[in-house]
Amino acid sequence: MPATESALPPDASSMLALAARSMFHLFSSMSQGMFLVDKAGTIVWVNEGYRRFLPALGFSSIDEFQGHPVEEVIPNTQMRRVLETGEPILVDLLTNKAGTFVVSRIPLREEDGRTIGAIGIVLFDQPETTLKPLIEKFALLQRDLDDARRELASQRSRALLHADGSGQRRAKYTFASFIGASPAALEVKRHARRAAQSSSPVLLLGETGTGKELLAHAIHLASARARGPFVSLNIAAVPDTLLEAEFFGVSPGAFTGADRRGRDGKFKLADGGTLFLDEIGDMPAALQAKLLRALQEGEIEPLGSNRLVPFDARVIAATSRDLPALVRQGRFREDLYYRLNVLPLKLPPLRERRGDIPALVEALSEDLAHRSGEAPPELMPDALALLAGQYWRGNIRELRNVLEQLAMRSDSQRVDAAEVRRVLAETGVEAIAAAAPPPAPEGQGHAALLRPLATQVAELEGLAIAAAMAETGGNKLAAARLLGISRATLYGRLQSDT
Repeated sequence: MPATESALPPDASSMLALAARSMFHLFSSMSQGMFLVDKAGTIVWVNEGYRRFLPALGFSSIDEFQGHPVEEVIPNTQMRRVLETGEPILVDLLTNKAGTFVVSRIPLREEDGRTIGAIGIVLFDQPETTLKPLIEKFALLQRDLDDARRELASQRSRALLHADGSGQRRAKYTFASFIGASPAALEVKRHARRAAQSSSPVLLLGETGTGKELLAHAIHLASARARGPFVSLNIAAVPDTLLEAEFFGVSPGAFTGADRRGRDGKFKLADGGTLFLDEIGDMPAALQAKLLRALQEGEIEPLGSNRLVPFDARVIAATSRDLPALVRQGRFREDLYYRLNVLPLKLPPLRERRGDIPALVEALSEDLAHRSGEAPPELMPDALALLAGQYWRGNIRELRNVLEQLAMRSDSQRVDAAEVRRVLAETGVEAIAAAAPPPAPEGQGHAALLRPLATQVAELEGLAIAAAMAETGGNKLAAARLLGISRATLYGRLQSDT
């Protein structure tokens, strides 16, 4: 108690103590929930009102909840800050798996002023209705702030490019951006890192939406060419008549209407860096021979010019097509295929790494929220389990589309399985009832089991972790308890990059 209070007469001191007890009981009875932490940040007391939030946080009783460090059991809490600074946070918004709340955090002090603990109070548990005008104003200010930050970052980026005079195109994804800790995802990243150390062409194979372009960015940034430009060209998106100019450039005045100054092609723009050729399987046959010659000789001939221009660019190609089949059909040059297929890398479809879906949902939801300026909806355990069980023909791109539709269409901050089924049905997808490993290919019988045991065990482990994360709504501590493993072990399994 402060010195001025200790000097009070006995009757006033007792009244002050009574007032403190009365205020404590008043807050405990009138608030939506309240708890105490000691100076170490461990939860030592929880009132009955807080009990209803425990299941969403992964606990079945108050006794189970008590005794844990507060930040481990209440995601996004700022209680540690109150303990370290001794300053209260009287009104704040807290969002986690249990919902969105208006909270207050008040330090507890000894007579000498030392902080010995803190009180956490849930003032409102449905702020979207009770504080709607305030929240709308806050959201508008937050969006304005995010827009200002993005614009400032963009201006800084342009200023840096202007300062060094390079104006280069830069890669923007690293291996950490390739979310996943399943055996299939880790194997892809392992081979991709090895490919980054080579200067040979890389051929990325996989269905649409599996992350081929993202991996191309990551390989470039992990290579010796990371300081050079990263230039990409989607062959399927450019008309055949313009592709040659896009590849090799145009000399000044090459044809009527051409730029008098000429224009560099993608090979020249990528000089000293990496050229990413997406959808290489869609390249017209007439241009394949010229591409092969450019790769073999390291030089190009711009349109309308008789001059050979050398270039130094590492090529990464990608396709969702079956290139060997196109070669057999005579639609893709065999010699070009062998030139590109030096370091082939096959990206697994999402249905072969279902254990990565909870982490992908979290990462994609955060990205969508950042772009829209609105908090992402909370996926209930049954909704997450349903997403984990889908076939995902469009892979990560399709998953992102469904999450974006859920965010736009849902009237509630919480999304259940019924809402997911409705969105899937409206996009023409028949929802698969439950998460399950993909069936063995027809006709293989026991052959599907004749694979390395470690691989099969790792796949089953990934499915078990996905099911536990879905059951607990993404609460890692609760999922670890459900699986009977330590929290550190679970974090290790979920680590997206090694």
